[in-house]
Amino acid sequence: MAAKDRISKATEAARMAQRNLYLQRLVSDEELRGTLMTAYGAARNAYGRMTNGKPPSRAIFEDRKLQRELKEAATALRDASTALREPPRRRRRSGARRSLVLIAIAGILAVALNEGLRSKVLDLLFGAEEEFDYSSTAPAAEPAPAGAPSA
Repeated sequence: MAAKDRISKATEAARMAQRNLYLQRLVSDEELRGTLMTAYGAARNAYGRMTNGKPPSRAIFEDRKLQRELKEAATALRDASTALREPPRRRRRSGARRSLVLIAIAGILAVALNEGLRSKVLDLLFGAEEEFDYSSTAPAAEPAPAGAPSA
């Protein structure tokens, strides 16, 4: 009979946990869990520093590391409580943004891989290239005699 009572109590506790919005949020929100773990770690370190043999009032006022850890724990707890009070953030899935990025990548690849398209784009941006023939004003060098050593 006692086993049935324990099972029914455990079942009721599980149902209440499933209905608890805070526990649901804690299970689903990884950032909230990380914030709470940071607060726990900082508080645990601070407690260890306070119980090192000094009187707690002296440790609080003189130990800079303890003050920093207490501040970190308080900040993390404040962030966690703010996150619990706010509604959960919903991720936006922007299909338009993803499509735009894919089109941009495809355009860049097309310009990079296709020489004809690349030259058209460069002509549009910087104007058509002017072709010119280079003619030297220096006299042409005379060929060296066949028996002379080359320099």
